[in-house]
Amino acid sequence: MPLLQSALATSAGYIGALGGKKTREDRAEQLRAEGVTDEQVARIHAPIGLDIGAKTPEEVGVAVAAEIVALRRKDQE
Repeated sequence: MPLLQSALATSAGYIGALGGKKTREDRAEQLRAEGVTDEQVARIHAPIGLDIGAKTPEEVGVAVAAEIVALRRKDQE
C-alpha cells in the first residue's frame, strides 16, 4: 500500500497492480480507509495489462506495454 500511495501522489501516467477482482476490491477499500480518494483509486490499472491471456512474465510485460500504448493513444484522440 505505501508504494501505491506514493505513486498516486505523483503525476505518473500509468499505475498498475497485479491481482484479481477480490484483491482489487480489498486494495481499494484499504486505500480509501487510509484517505485515498475514489478518483485516485480509479488511476490504478488492475489487473495490470491488457487481457491477452498472458501466462509468463514476458507475456505480462507485453500486456502492460500494450496497455500503456493504448492509453497513450486514447489520450491523444
